[in-house]
Amino acid sequence: MNKLRFGILSTSSIAPRFIKGLQATKCCEASALASRSFDKAREKAAQWQVPKAYGSYEELLASDEIDVAYVAMINSEHYHYAKLALECGKHVLCEKPFTLSPEESRELFALARERGLFIMEAQKVLFLPVVEKLRELIRSGALGKIYMADFSSSFDPGYNTWFLDPEKGGGPLYGNAIYSLQLMQYLFDCPVSRFTGLCTKSSTGVESQFSVVMELKNGLLFTNKTSTCVTTSHVGYLYGEKGYVELPDYWKARKAVLHFPDQKPVILHYPCEHELMYEALHVKECIRKKLTESPVMTETMTVNAIQVLNAIHQDWFS
Repeated sequence: MNKLRFGILSTSSIAPRFIKGLQATKCCEASALASRSFDKAREKAAQWQVPKAYGSYEELLASDEIDVAYVAMINSEHYHYAKLALECGKHVLCEKPFTLSPEESRELFALARERGLFIMEAQKVLFLPVVEKLRELIRSGALGKIYMADFSSSFDPGYNTWFLDPEKGGGPLYGNAIYSLQLMQYLFDCPVSRFTGLCTKSSTGVESQFSVVMELKNGLLFTNKTSTCVTTSHVGYLYGEKGYVELPDYWKARKAVLHFPDQKPVILHYPCEHELMYEALHVKECIRKKLTESPVMTETMTVNAIQVLNAIHQDWFS
């Protein structure tokens, strides 16, 4: 199989990071880039070393320059352009949140199956080597049964003005809580069964910070705290009977620190310059196998996550 050709839909802040990840794989490439402005697309394509630029998403999707559409624009447009990509015969990797409703998510997966095309929610954390090692440790029983976990993050949303607009799917809940939610579903192969939370609201009508508590079906309780008001620690913790795991920058983790009573911490270190390369490699492998759905980041996980986040969001803003 030749290099897998990705078309980048958007010049958003994540686009250059994903392009560098593709370049790092050596077997995938960003062959085209689209923006609503051709001048901007041409400028960014030159800057990011992408050979072809388009002045509309529709034009890129209709071209024969790409195999996979990487949907990376604002949250409220994910469903429309992922669907259009499938209708144009392109595989799809769609940034999280995949869509803003479970019905839209189910429709996209059904359309992909109908067309024989691959589609997946972009969820880089699941494909990181340190997370795979952590999953092995949990399953081996090295930490004992995991009963509790806690995740904390913060960021300045100012670089993306749409992030403050509720009509565009803005706010940190959809963009940040989904990392820990999908990570926990993956590590324990178990859906969220109960949840609750509180938020404070910004003047624009989105949450400015939140704290949510979720319970997996297996009884594991975990929290996620995210703020755009203050800087928090950017760490995840998983607490087991025999010890606990510290996962710095859990959504892009390069290392895990294992803590056991009366022992020195054990550091698992997996350095990587471009962490987005791993999900791109997974997409290539799935397409090589002619799969329409990832066995790792599944439709069930995608639908479960948006159902939970929708219910929390509706409780805050209905």
